Amino acid sequence: MIHVEIPSTLAIAVVAAVGVVVGLVVLVRGFGGYRAAGRITGTSVSRIASMAVGEVLVSGAAEPIELTLISPLQSVPCIYYRSRITEASDGDGRDVFREERAVGFRVRDASGAVRIFPSGARFDVPDRYDEAPDLWGSGPIGFRPRVGSVFAPGPDDREAQVAALLTVQAGGVSLLDAGGTPLSATGRKNHYREARIEAGDPVTVVGRVLPFADLADPAGANLLDGTGVEAGDPESALDLAEARAAGLLADTPAEAWGNAAIPGFGIGKPIRPPELDPDADLPPPPDPELAARAAATFSIAPDALVLAAAADAPLLISLGAPTQVAARQQWQFVLGLGGAALAIASAMGLAILLQGGLR
Repeated sequence: MIHVEIPSTLAIAVVAAVGVVVGLVVLVRGFGGYRAAGRITGTSVSRIASMAVGEVLVSGAAEPIELTLISPLQSVPCIYYRSRITEASDGDGRDVFREERAVGFRVRDASGAVRIFPSGARFDVPDRYDEAPDLWGSGPIGFRPRVGSVFAPGPDDREAQVAALLTVQAGGVSLLDAGGTPLSATGRKNHYREARIEAGDPVTVVGRVLPFADLADPAGANLLDGTGVEAGDPESALDLAEARAAGLLADTPAEAWGNAAIPGFGIGKPIRPPELDPDADLPPPPDPELAARAAATFSIAPDALVLAAAADAPLLISLGAPTQVAARQQWQFVLGLGGAALAIASAMGLAILLQGGLR
């Protein structure tokens, strides 16, 4: 006689094991929220104008500086985004697309402003866009995939912004999935989510205040790139192949960059002097207003205080005022307790199965 108890018991065991794993994951995230909430509620808000070196909590409006980003799913200018497309409409399927980026920005309160270097930061930003196609297969409402560059001019570069708006974007959608298919042509059951921090949004930042001169790599610290783009990225490979076929790629770095290809040029002392054209015209004197604006945007004094990630003080950047952030993190801790209950119940059920309690 053939019995069916073994397959059904095995299925229950698999469900119980999955419950343990899911419960533990939710529990770990809950404890992360608990620690973040304690870090925020246990630190008083510092006035930016009077803050000193050390760990601080500042809160104010996010303010772009040199660059802004264009979000992938809705083409919204921002300083941070986290975008994800999954195959299943419930959001639990395989990732078709995932991208996270941030650029340096300022936080401004009533007393002043401080520059934030986001590399290595943890972002606590809820989704602002959460859509899936409807039952009739129509595309998600509000889905406007990015066309063109990831980066856009900063808020002071009005002429460049106007030029970008008037430029006709030729070609197809620049977002591709892992197989090189444009995202606008992927499956009908995809789930689209995007979190953003936009100019003027209230933010709360907890991190280490230090002089700008103490940053080991200011350029690297000014960008967060969580895309995980590899050298074999299909979009990059396609662009390189087209440029190579059209003869647009130089054979050597010297041909492409001239003096900039000299090892060490512009970084410490060059290993050989640059070759200057004696007949080259001197550049015209800079426009005083433009020079002042450029200095305010790009120049940072060595002793200027900035906020950045440190080994002993991780950088946490959250959307919202401190009370809103703490409440959100505490709710995540409550969910973590639910995950603990799920893991315990699933583990008990799995133990009973392993002992032969279910027959």
